[in-house]
Amino acid sequence: MHNPETWRELLGQIIKEPLEKQRLATALKVNTVTLSRWVSGDAKPRQHNLHMLIKSIPTHREQFMTLVAKEFPGFVSMEQGDSQPEQEISSIFYSRVLRANSNLPPVLHFWSLCDIILRQAVEQFDPNRIGVAVIVAQCMPPSHGQPVRSLRELVGRGTPPWNRELQAKATFLGAESLAGYAVATGRPQHEQNLTIKQSLRPFQQTQWEQSAAVYPIMHKERTAGTLIISSTQTDYFSPARLKLGQDFADLLVLAFKPEEFYDLECIKPEIMPSEDVQRSYLAQFQQRVTAVMIRASRQQQPISSIEAEQLVWQEMEEELLQLAYSALQEAK
Repeated sequence: MHNPETWRELLGQIIKEPLEKQRLATALKVNTVTLSRWVSGDAKPRQHNLHMLIKSIPTHREQFMTLVAKEFPGFVSMEQGDSQPEQEISSIFYSRVLRANSNLPPVLHFWSLCDIILRQAVEQFDPNRIGVAVIVAQCMPPSHGQPVRSLRELVGRGTPPWNRELQAKATFLGAESLAGYAVATGRPQHEQNLTIKQSLRPFQQTQWEQSAAVYPIMHKERTAGTLIISSTQTDYFSPARLKLGQDFADLLVLAFKPEEFYDLECIKPEIMPSEDVQRSYLAQFQQRVTAVMIRASRQQQPISSIEAEQLVWQEMEEELLQLAYSALQEAK
């Protein structure tokens, strides 16, 4: 192998071996054709692609970084600085959150406080924009006589390849997820490499996610939900980052009402279908909310949009739980 003059030439040498080409494509979640287009110069990778590529070829790391820096000035300093995030939340930010907690009107309290905290979390976890998603999932209010059976993703913030705002996803999480396990045990959980099964803890890897950490949002041994932090990088959660995540989870306690916290013995997550299966149900949400409000109005028992939304979320939770249960029965 002769000495390459560009990172594209080096990548071309590496992917001459078909198995290695497929391995890299899988690790980066791109097509093998995309790798070939990077080599030929017909396509330009994003910054997070380059960071993931470096993680995937450790034996060529130094050489690759040197060559990439010729085309992308400043890339090496970004890569080297990636391991040095701000490891503590500043006193100035704590003061900002406490002030907002005291002054926000009730109708804006949850969403505005979450927005402030999650934006700061993204800034500290991913200053170089290599790919992080930070999401708050809340315990679903239980139906009468039932325990808490799932969580629902409510609000999130991210950096590419994730969208900046993530609340539109609104996925239900249950016993199949790391979030469900964390909220049931009342203990933080993390996985450093979601591409391989390293433990007995449940998890479902989502698109772009290579590692994840989940923290129960707890107050006096009662839980309201979880903070989920996902990264495009494996082995991303150093001890410093794990502690930082706990600090942000502690701050998020302020966003929830006292009645939204549940005793651990009242939390018994059940299995939920995959995100792909849920998507068709979630797409019907607004239509179903409108139908509920029209029906209530015709019965001369009008309800607010918030009340209608809660009814629909509970209906969807029940339908999805039944769907998952039926699938398990059929598989036996």
